[in-house]
Amino acid sequence: MFRIWDPFREIEGLERDVNRLFSGERTYGNPPINVFVGEEDVIVTSEIPGLEPDGIDLSVTGDMLTLKGERKPLEFKEGNAWHRRERGYGAFSRTVRLPYSVDGAKVEAKYEKGVLRVTLPRAEADKPRKINVRTDA
Repeated sequence: MFRIWDPFREIEGLERDVNRLFSGERTYGNPPINVFVGEEDVIVTSEIPGLEPDGIDLSVTGDMLTLKGERKPLEFKEGNAWHRRERGYGAFSRTVRLPYSVDGAKVEAKYEKGVLRVTLPRAEADKPRKINVRTDA
């Protein structure tokens, strides 16, 4: 399944980023997400190192998956200073449109070695159905 590039969606994303910048909200990049699609389920993986599993907020509604969390800043002794600082901190929120509706009651999530893996089974009502063709003979 291919999605057509939508320039308005890109503009909306840019608008959200600019609003965050001027609101003072400290967001240093959203975690990267991979989405794998099969006939029976969708698998979403995301790299979110440094979080505890109870600090990850997942929700699914229809064909939308939302991932939220917050990276805490590193604390160090007084008198120490940063030499290099590339890993950010702050709140993040990602919403991904899935290729089909999923059964929210059967969603499973595992978090191991900083990688979140969410398995979202396809909703029965959304699965293709074979239709038998009859003859009137």
